[in-house]
Amino acid sequence: MKPAIEISGLNLFYGLFHALKDVSLAVERRKITALIGPSGCGKSTLLRVLNRMNDLIPECRITGSVLVEGRDIYAGGEDVCALRKKVGMVFQRPNPFPLTVRENVAFGLRVEGINEPGAIEQAVEESLKAAWLWENVKDSLDRSALELPLDQQQRLCVARLLAVEPDVILMDEPCSALDPIATGKIEDLMIELRARYTIVIVTHNMQQASRISDVSAYMLLGEMIEMGPTLQLFSKPRDRRTEDYITGRYG
Repeated sequence: MKPAIEISGLNLFYGLFHALKDVSLAVERRKITALIGPSGCGKSTLLRVLNRMNDLIPECRITGSVLVEGRDIYAGGEDVCALRKKVGMVFQRPNPFPLTVRENVAFGLRVEGINEPGAIEQAVEESLKAAWLWENVKDSLDRSALELPLDQQQRLCVARLLAVEPDVILMDEPCSALDPIATGKIEDLMIELRARYTIVIVTHNMQQASRISDVSAYMLLGEMIEMGPTLQLFSKPRDRRTEDYITGRYG
């Protein structure tokens, strides 16, 4: 089976700064891939490459090949809005819109021109159930999303993505603002979603990466040092630099 994402010879520059250096990797379908490494190593930059969020940064320049579902997402004429529908992102802190719970989930559908009440209600319920949030909010769908606890806000952001039926879910430190109990709920949700979606997560938490990911990729100073099955990479890394980071001697 072809990978969901294939990156080859990727270089990214912010002006004169060379942030990503000849990065190549393949992301397998319906698995959780964790990008790990010390702060400033390029993990989040690489994640943002996958739905072209770096386009918003002045003087950002990219070379190399980035294929998502076989399409070169940096080819001329690529529809970036359509890409971001198929490759959705969950950020470090929950970012629900200042709307009701219902309208947060329905937002992407309405942008696409879907306004039929029956279709909206069905999509809202299915997405909230998939994000393990329906039982918490089913009687308060018209409540402001900003009133929800942080972990429920994060799951609402996931539901908002699921409503538009993405292929890939990107998560940039999605638990960094949460307490341990809330973190456990988000991790359980990710494991559940893995059966249907390809997930790429950035995390500084080595225990989290070992708990939830199928594949881990260690980055250092903009380079992809080592990538492989998480159990193998954590127990028998091939590169000494990977071992130093995992054991806490570096980073």
